[in-house]
Amino acid sequence: MASNRHLGRIVALQALYELELRRQSGDNSAALDDILKRDVERYRSAIDDIAFVEGLASGVVSQQEELDRQLQPIAPEWPITQIARIDRAILRIGLYELLHHQDTVPPRVAINEAIELAKAFGSDNSSKFVNGVLGTAYRKFVEEGSDNAKAEGQQKQV
Repeated sequence: MASNRHLGRIVALQALYELELRRQSGDNSAALDDILKRDVERYRSAIDDIAFVEGLASGVVSQQEELDRQLQPIAPEWPITQIARIDRAILRIGLYELLHHQDTVPPRVAINEAIELAKAFGSDNSSKFVNGVLGTAYRKFVEEGSDNAKAEGQQKQV
């Protein structure tokens, strides 16, 4: 199942990358559903959980503006538009899983999977960059959020 989800993340990454590339090239007819349908069909025999792939890719697209807003202060020296397209897609996937899939994907797995995608598809320094940004995102959004929730729970008990 784990390697299956890894392949699912690769398919989602490829679809997100293509969608952004086509839209930035002026192809406003590019639709995530069409790209995913083609890509999922290509790997159908190896992917058991197609809903995971579709949910991941569509979740990233639907939350993209918010994800970008959350990523920007974490790497202020790298405006989101100046981050390599593939690294941007990887960061969005990793952050989306950190924030929206905590119940099914442990944070360390989300970060590690993003690092592995960066090693496979990014430049020589991509994995370090992704690790640093998502590690900071984890501390900022997941750990702090958990600490705040614990503090609120303790206040209610008093």
